Amino acid sequence: MQAMVFTGPGEPLVPTEREPPVPDDDQLLIRVSACAVCRTDLHIIDGELPAPKQSLIPGHEIVGVVMEKGAGVDRFSVGDRVGVPWLGWTCGVCLFCRSGRENLCDRARFTGYQIDGGFAQLAVADQRFCFALPSGYTDVEAAPLLCAGLIGYRALRAAGDARRLGLYGFGAAAHLIAQLAVFQGREVYAFTRPGDTGTERFARQLGAVWTGGSDTAPPAPLDAALIFAPVGALVPAALRAVAKGGTVVCAGIHMSDIPSFPYAELWGERTVRSIANLTRKDAEEFLALAPQVPVRTTALPYPLAKANEALADLRGGRIQGAAVLVPPQLS
Repeated sequence: MQAMVFTGPGEPLVPTEREPPVPDDDQLLIRVSACAVCRTDLHIIDGELPAPKQSLIPGHEIVGVVMEKGAGVDRFSVGDRVGVPWLGWTCGVCLFCRSGRENLCDRARFTGYQIDGGFAQLAVADQRFCFALPSGYTDVEAAPLLCAGLIGYRALRAAGDARRLGLYGFGAAAHLIAQLAVFQGREVYAFTRPGDTGTERFARQLGAVWTGGSDTAPPAPLDAALIFAPVGALVPAALRAVAKGGTVVCAGIHMSDIPSFPYAELWGERTVRSIANLTRKDAEEFLALAPQVPVRTTALPYPLAKANEALADLRGGRIQGAAVLVPPQLS
């Protein structure tokens, strides 16, 4: 099979011929039809996340069709369309797993990080962490739901019943969650890179009541703010934007250091919290809810061979919505 392989921090992915993976008893062999490109892929490739698998195939927003299944698989059949997210395996027995917080499992393994992912024609995945996908989405449209959508949904839930909601970094996750927030009757305030009028226009098209640069204050105090950009300096900015009792949610797996700020900006029972990974419950809830809104993905497809170009465009802020890699079909 063809794959794009990570060989070291800062190096471009290398086109490689690989033997097809063989599924274990509890795994599916999936023919990949689409795999979205996530900022977490950039964090791995740029060396900001430690100790990835050697000769790693990145990619953790996988859509594909079951080609084979292990002897112990009982949830899917050959020919089923499935999605595979970031969380790829958990122990199932620790305190976190047994209390519905499997996203915090200390032994967890992640797709496209410790487990080979979807920047390839084939992938294997634990059946427990594969999901049936809503029928109203093409493969390319469905792929961003599997991380941008799922992590965004978990971040939105952390905001509670906030009515005025700020979204910092209007990329793949924010463009999906903005639609859900509007559907729920919230007011969306979209913060973009200063001067990025194209993204501001995009946010307004998706229902934002106000748009502006991340260096500006909203016209009214926010009840909560979700930070999707990996920029620590946005934390004190968001704290200044939320009202007393408000919540700032850091939704990325990696963020630059948060600068010091006066205690007065946190005071007033404001809260700063992080989102770590996702749970299967998040996936089940969001994938059922998305078609009801309906959440529409803005997806820009790239051939698998142009993975480095897609990553460069994401790094440079040149993508509205999400980039999605499309592998050539196996002969």
